Amino acid sequence: MPDTDDHRVLVPVAVLRGESVPTTVIDAFASIPVLLLGYHEVPEQTPPDLAREQFQRRAARELEERRSVFEAAGCPVTSRLVFTHDRFRTFERVAVDAGCDAVLILNPAPILESMLVAIRSDVNVEHKARLVATVLEDTAIDVTLLHVVGDERDRERGEELLATTATALEDAGLDPDRISRSVVVDDSPTAAILAAAEDHDMLVAGESRPSIRRYVFRDRAERLAKRTADPVLVVRGEYREDEGAGDDEAARDATPE
Repeated sequence: MPDTDDHRVLVPVAVLRGESVPTTVIDAFASIPVLLLGYHEVPEQTPPDLAREQFQRRAARELEERRSVFEAAGCPVTSRLVFTHDRFRTFERVAVDAGCDAVLILNPAPILESMLVAIRSDVNVEHKARLVATVLEDTAIDVTLLHVVGDERDRERGEELLATTATALEDAGLDPDRISRSVVVDDSPTAAILAAAEDHDMLVAGESRPSIRRYVFRDRAERLAKRTADPVLVVRGEYREDEGAGDDEAARDATPE
């Protein structure tokens, strides 16, 4: 059985735009510690401090309302409020500073019955499998493992990779009957993942290897997070302790609650 205390997920919410967290998502993540990040993205010409003076009270009230929903579901939740010029860079910094394993990008989720997990390589497979198994532990959500290859000759290698990932999920406590696998041949991995995501209710993506810059959203993961209609769980890589800090401007924008 996965230890939920070994994980923490950052959940950003655009509190001043009326964004809320779907009940299905709250139920799925109820057993995992969550950092609820209320944020408001301001124009480049607007100093974050000015936006904070103008909107702090209202934003804090909206954030507290969303936090109370997590608490009512029994979720261990903390919260933070930020005003920023660049939401994705701020998500990166806060995730790293707070030791979050993943960032959940919200989209509507009227039902949550299936999860698509995109696997790029054998790096960080066990790390991702432990987190996915923890999310799915108290749910009935099925999971599809997807690997995209550029040539039919690579199919066997892709099948071996997904078999390894499935074993890691089973070792983490997930019932093998809930796991399916798919290797797709396509010269555009992003397009293939987005197409497959249309048949699922949540997408899991992430870094294929530890990033020396300690950033969460890189290349394909950021494009997927921006273009899919599903909630997207972007899993961080595992980092060395001596890697550099995150974005300084985003750090100034962050205000703990």
